[in-house]
Amino acid sequence: MRRWGRWGTAAAVAIVAAVTLGTTVIDAPPAQADQIRDMQYWLADYGFDEAWLSTKGAGVTVAVIDTGIDGSVAELKGAIVGGMDASGIGTQNGQTPVGDNSQHGTMVASLLAGRGRGPVPGSGVIGVAPEAELLAASVAFGTNTGSTVSNDDQIATAVRWAVDNGADVINMSLTRNTLDWPQSWDDAFLYAFEHDVVVVAAAGNRGAGTAAVGAPATIPGVLTVAGVDRDGDASFDASSQGITISVAAPSEDLVGVVPGGGYAKWDGTSGAAPIVSGLVALVRSAYPELGAADVINRVVSTAVPRGAVQIYGNGLIDADAAVNAEVAAASTDPETQLKEWVHLHRRAAVAPSEEEPATREPIVAKADPPAPEQGSFASIIPNSFTMTTVVVPILVLAGFAILIVLLGIGATRHFRRILRR
Repeated sequence: MRRWGRWGTAAAVAIVAAVTLGTTVIDAPPAQADQIRDMQYWLADYGFDEAWLSTKGAGVTVAVIDTGIDGSVAELKGAIVGGMDASGIGTQNGQTPVGDNSQHGTMVASLLAGRGRGPVPGSGVIGVAPEAELLAASVAFGTNTGSTVSNDDQIATAVRWAVDNGADVINMSLTRNTLDWPQSWDDAFLYAFEHDVVVVAAAGNRGAGTAAVGAPATIPGVLTVAGVDRDGDASFDASSQGITISVAAPSEDLVGVVPGGGYAKWDGTSGAAPIVSGLVALVRSAYPELGAADVINRVVSTAVPRGAVQIYGNGLIDADAAVNAEVAAASTDPETQLKEWVHLHRRAAVAPSEEEPATREPIVAKADPPAPEQGSFASIIPNSFTMTTVVVPILVLAGFAILIVLLGIGATRHFRRILRR
């Protein structure tokens, strides 16, 4: 994970550039079944080979909000159907890499929807949803990128654009490095949820300084992805921890395409997120009638439990089961989850509206009664205040005094009788 640049006094944010944990450039393979395809262990180990017998993601559009995607590489030719630039320094099609670690977006896209290398079967990088279509939304994070648009505004703009341009899924391999997020994200993410879009976000990378999961992975309704190594164990260096984690996916020994067509081996939840986004695309393709809540539920409920939820969430993804198993309907949905959070945490700053009236009458201070005029008859008439604070206490004390006197008189007379005897 890498950090975005600061904007004024805003909190530091970061892109989950897992490649900063260690990237190894791999020489281009020969034009036949090659080592690159052999390195993609997650396709078999996590059930994608079996899931592909039912669907490869056709008919589903995934927006990749990242550093831009080089659509000219062999694995991504024909995959990108639309694009935009939120940074102000890229190109309108979102295919010009921008910002720090500009190769990041292309690597993410190749893991998600790579088509393989040209006409040669079994070569190059193939994504987990190789028939899904991509939207490229470029954002520029880092220091001295030349962009005058704040990080937070770039994200909000890109999310809304993705929804308006037909995204069924949004992949966000980035983090703000804080649990909280700006209110502009409330509106943008709620807009996505209201339009039945599944948002997938990386948990972040411990090895890059993000110990705890940060936004957008903390936003209710977001499908948050943690990372594991090749053995399925938690990746300490490449995965942050937190209670919002939904599932875990491979985040080590990954291989992706870089701009220009080369390959790189890399680690991080940046790669785990698009693997899950691709799985979501497979589910949406296999079940086009399902809403976002039930799509997420298929991914989450079919995960294989692994350990503590703050490390693995519901467990390791199982693509075959997510696509083919019988799964009950979801009990909640992203829109409701985020609305409830906003109502609870933002309501102090929002006045009650006609749609959401106050649930109780306001407390109004009552004025004190006017004091009686000097010399008036009312001044000698006991009122409720004087009765409570003066008259009643005096009467009680007087009653006790009379009782004591009577007891004393009775006792005196009794002793006198005894003495006379």
